[in-house]
Amino acid sequence: MDEGKRHYRLGLFVVVSLTVLAVLLFVLGGRKLFQPTYTFETYFASSVAGLEIGSPLRYRGVPLGEVSEILDSAAVYERDVPLDKRRKYIVVRAKVTLSAVEAIQVKHDAPELVKLGLRAQTQLAGITGQQYLALDYLDPAKYPPLQFGWTPKYEYVPSAPSRTGEIIAKAQLLMANLSEVDVKRLDADLNRLLVNLNDKIGELPVAQLSADADNALRSANATLVRVEPLVAELKQTVDNAVVVTRSLRAVADRGDVDRTITQIDEAIERLNGLMGDNQYDVRVIVRDLRVTADNLRELSATIKRYPAGALIGGPPQKVRLPVEKSQ
Repeated sequence: MDEGKRHYRLGLFVVVSLTVLAVLLFVLGGRKLFQPTYTFETYFASSVAGLEIGSPLRYRGVPLGEVSEILDSAAVYERDVPLDKRRKYIVVRAKVTLSAVEAIQVKHDAPELVKLGLRAQTQLAGITGQQYLALDYLDPAKYPPLQFGWTPKYEYVPSAPSRTGEIIAKAQLLMANLSEVDVKRLDADLNRLLVNLNDKIGELPVAQLSADADNALRSANATLVRVEPLVAELKQTVDNAVVVTRSLRAVADRGDVDRTITQIDEAIERLNGLMGDNQYDVRVIVRDLRVTADNLRELSATIKRYPAGALIGGPPQKVRLPVEKSQ
């Protein structure tokens, strides 16, 4: 009986432990297995070297998921197609792994986004050389969908050539153009150009140019000599202006200007009051000054007529009073 209980307890412990472990795995990430996901595929007509399974999937730089499969169209869709008629595309499948809500949203909006120009292309991740799959909006007319004759397993998103591929293609085209250049003719033209250049340099009047340059330098030196005193005077004037400005600023800061203006206003007010109080006396003084001026004018006229009498003439005659006769 005891042996049966021990087996029962052991079995119960194992079952409970497995249940707890399963719950923990589900909570820590296993539940993603039961969430809805969205997978799409795109095709490239050129190489996708550097792109690997697990490479990031980004929508305009925002992480969205990862690359899940990289296949050859001949192995997936063109097994029964003759070799000369196979497209030989590279099939890249990517999965949105952020959340169920985003997966459902992308799946719902994908057809319309493709019509608006959503395209997939490979891009380099910094300077490491690793590539990732990028989704961005491009010109639909410039990058139309590739032609194929099979039904895609997942929703198809058109692709666009990678910028790295375009750069490499342009570099290859440049090298091809350079290889087609007639090197011998180019060398001959370059030698002829150098000879002509040497001839032109030999025809230059070097002595005359040297003399002109020397005269120009001497003239510039003389001009600098004349300018130096002017610069010194200008500097002295600027220094004096700075001193005057500082003095005026100091006077303004001490309040002397305001105090002087106040004193002038007070003096004007006192002068106005004095003129108003002695207006009559001023008029009398002005009248006496006019009389004195008239007398001086008459004296001047008399001196002009009788200068001797005015200067050495004797005293005036005595006035004799009339005497009354006695009766």
